[in-house]
Amino acid sequence: MNILITGGAGFIGSHLAEAMLRDGHTVCVVDDLSTGSLKNIAHLRGRTGFQFVRESVRNTDTMTSLVDRCDMIFHLAAAVGVQLIVDQPVHTIETNIHGSEVVLNLANKFGRPILVASTSEVYGKNTKIPFSEDDDTTLGSTTFTRWSYACSKMVDEFLALAYHEQFGLPAIVCRFFNTVGPRQTGMYGMVVPRFVRSALRNEPIEIYGTGTQIRCFCNVLDVVGALGKLMACPQAVGQVINIGTTESVTIEGLADKIVEMTGSRSKKLYKSYIEAYGRPFDDMLVRVPDLAKINRMIGYKPAYSLEQTLAMVIEYEDSLTR
Repeated sequence: MNILITGGAGFIGSHLAEAMLRDGHTVCVVDDLSTGSLKNIAHLRGRTGFQFVRESVRNTDTMTSLVDRCDMIFHLAAAVGVQLIVDQPVHTIETNIHGSEVVLNLANKFGRPILVASTSEVYGKNTKIPFSEDDDTTLGSTTFTRWSYACSKMVDEFLALAYHEQFGLPAIVCRFFNTVGPRQTGMYGMVVPRFVRSALRNEPIEIYGTGTQIRCFCNVLDVVGALGKLMACPQAVGQVINIGTTESVTIEGLADKIVEMTGSRSKKLYKSYIEAYGRPFDDMLVRVPDLAKINRMIGYKPAYSLEQTLAMVIEYEDSLTR
């Protein structure tokens, strides 16, 4: 198959490209490098069957040519990361909504199956445990910038499902729950690489808020393995599907585990959201997925524990300092 991956020079996209090449597909990655990096795909460039196009998914002319030549699309291009969302809300909204408009319109025009990456952020401040795909969303006020990301991804979901219902486009929506692993940048507020880097340097580990927030960190290899299987699953078409792990940890517990695993002398430093972001911030207290749906569809069960995943990130981050 000829696979098109938007945002393919990003953290998840680069691992997906690697997996697709390994399975014998040809892969075209399109990325404007606003948050992705050439370093993530450096080991893929020059390989037979791999192509990189530096361009925004909002460029209709370029995307028309790329979609015409592909057999299926993984649409991962998005503005991600809490810090980026807070600092650049216009970029977040335009990239996520208009970019998806372009890609979905072209997927429909050429009849290409498409998987659209969404996020657990759409569940908002709902405290139900676990989150299942049909649960209500509870978002905060529009005065809190962070909800612009959740809203933009909800629009992406609505649009993908509308194309499926109205035109029969083979579209799948996947909600990612805190995907982590090697190559993830801490530049935009991603907590695991940020904590690991601080621990390796014996610097204070900055925890925003109380540290009692609950998260489930899923290994990127589990996620990309599931994406390929979902694209081959007829029952997934027209559906919204959670992808993640149910192994949960508090943010302060995550810091403790990373300090222990690295043998670090780092201390925890708690900062208010005002100190961290320079403005009030509305956070999600709990984020745990219900994985019954994806398990029924493709037999999905995460293979990697949190400790195994953290060990991979620690090894990767440590290698960058040598």
